[in-house]
Amino acid sequence: MKLKFLALLVFVLASCKSPEARYPVAQRSGSYINESAQRNRDLLNQEEATIQQLIEQDSTNDYITSSNGFWYYYNQKSTDSTNTTTAEFGDIVVFDYSISSLDGQPIYAEGEKPTREYAMDQEKLFRGLREGLKLMKEGETVTFLFPSFQAFGYYGDQERIGTNVPLKTKVTLHSIETETDNETNN
Repeated sequence: MKLKFLALLVFVLASCKSPEARYPVAQRSGSYINESAQRNRDLLNQEEATIQQLIEQDSTNDYITSSNGFWYYYNQKSTDSTNTTTAEFGDIVVFDYSISSLDGQPIYAEGEKPTREYAMDQEKLFRGLREGLKLMKEGETVTFLFPSFQAFGYYGDQERIGTNVPLKTKVTLHSIETETDNETNN
């Protein structure tokens, strides 16, 4: 009996040991994130070089570099000196646009996309086009060159635009209804 009691006591004391931490079989550093960031920088540099080459070959248009990381030129610029309004947060803009690859192959041809009414910064629209609309005045037509991060990025549009595709987008801005106009109409 004493032997059974002694064995039980040893078993109980041995099982009361504090738990030990389990270590992962394989440890990872931040190398995946660093590699991904480097791939994205390389992709951006390659796309910007392609766009710069396209700009150098096009002597008919005067390209402007935006502070948002894309390039554009005016197909039709407003000559009306009283037309100084550009779209801001909450304004309603009405526009048409077409999308093509940088080499001019149409992805969505002119007239294929319906005229769009868009509440600035309150609805979903790809980043470059959202920022481009803020640069335009009523009646203007502008062609934008977007690197893929300004366009549809890694996911594409899940229809015709694939992964990491830089785009040329031609936009005609028909009207801007400012937020103050919206409030007085309601």
